[in-house]
Amino acid sequence: MSSSPTAGFEPSQSVLSVSQLARRARILIEEHLGEVSVEGELSNFRRPGSGHWYFTLKDQGAQIRCAMFAGRNRAVRLKVQDGLQVRLTGRVSLYEPRGDFQLIVDKLEAAGEGALRAAFDALKEKLSAEGLFDDTRKRPLPEHPRHLTVISSPSGAALRDVLHVVERRFPGLAVTLIPSAVQGDGAEQQLIRAFERAAELATDVVLLTRGGGSLEDLWSFNLEPVARAVAACPHPVVSAIGHQTDFAITDFVADVRAPTPSAAAEMITPTRADLQADVSGLQRRLGRAISHEIRYLGQAVRTLDARLLDPATQISQKMMQVDELEQRLLRAQANTHTNRQTRLGGARRALGLLAPARQIAEHSRTLSALGGRLAGAQSNQLNGRQRTLASTVRALTAVSPLNTLSRGYAVLAHDERAADGRRRTITSVADAETGATIQALLADGSLRLTVDGIEPEPPLAAPDLDSPA
Repeated sequence: MSSSPTAGFEPSQSVLSVSQLARRARILIEEHLGEVSVEGELSNFRRPGSGHWYFTLKDQGAQIRCAMFAGRNRAVRLKVQDGLQVRLTGRVSLYEPRGDFQLIVDKLEAAGEGALRAAFDALKEKLSAEGLFDDTRKRPLPEHPRHLTVISSPSGAALRDVLHVVERRFPGLAVTLIPSAVQGDGAEQQLIRAFERAAELATDVVLLTRGGGSLEDLWSFNLEPVARAVAACPHPVVSAIGHQTDFAITDFVADVRAPTPSAAAEMITPTRADLQADVSGLQRRLGRAISHEIRYLGQAVRTLDARLLDPATQISQKMMQVDELEQRLLRAQANTHTNRQTRLGGARRALGLLAPARQIAEHSRTLSALGGRLAGAQSNQLNGRQRTLASTVRALTAVSPLNTLSRGYAVLAHDERAADGRRRTITSVADAETGATIQALLADGSLRLTVDGIEPEPPLAAPDLDSPA
């Protein structure tokens, strides 16, 4: 790649716009500088509502504007503030709308021991405010643990020191090692996974340990995710990181802090002398308990002996009780027999009063009386119905058209039947037409007639058909 500032562009006499010039400058800067790492002092730090970070990185001779977008700055664990010495990694670019030379930051970390110490203090203050260091949440170590889980490097001197102390002081203790890196890029995730595995074990105590080193070497134990993994462990945790003068965030979060790995092993394991003293104390307590129990049982035996009667006397008393019960049984049988005889006599008298023959005779007389009343009522009702029927027949006969037809009258009707099956009667000359076929209904039959003509006239007085012609 050419180092000439005009590489990639053909000479041109045309006049550029400001936007074209800014775009060409941005392309040149990005192509020729690419990704860089730079250290300096952070100032003018701003965090708008978008979540992006904007600040200036400066030293004694120059300064540059920087931007770190929200997707990148979430991974930063430092407490970012003005005056912090940082190391940035990013891409150099040009912000075209203002023509500003700037650095797009992808990674931000503290520069030097002072920055690590500042990050340590910031995290310590944060977790303390949350109550993770409170004594109220600290759990005591078991007096006689059976199972110890160690989280450490399998090749480190700290593990050897722990195992040496356990073998010397309490060789019967079962030890499980969960290997993990204790420094470097992968240490954080391995330590977190180690505590997740420890939570699944049926262990009595968990020991997190490593040997001494610089602050950078111990930094894995000052990371917030690791500290929270220690706090979330369901078993008591002992933290033994570095030498006696070294302190890690995990020391404050753990239930117990040990100055060295060996000291941690001594805290966890009792000595033979301690165990012997405990056994002696238990023996004394057991002897006192046995003596007390013997005295108590002896007193109980004496009390029972005083209450125990001679067997012959007990047999005599039981025989007297049997005789008494026999007399009570005989009296009860006699009383029961008498009561049942009395109840039987009463039942016989009640049965005599309820003799079926007498009840049958009474019901027969009642039935005969009711039969006579029923016959009279039926006869009266039948006579009344017959009189009513005869009266109805006379009334129907009086209004029947058959009497009228028998005197020579006829009823005229159309020959065709209506939809309901009846013939429509003719009551007026207007109901008939010339040439129509009609029927004349007489008393003894009907005549089919043809209308030859229609002569409307005023109604005449009905002729007296019963008089002589």
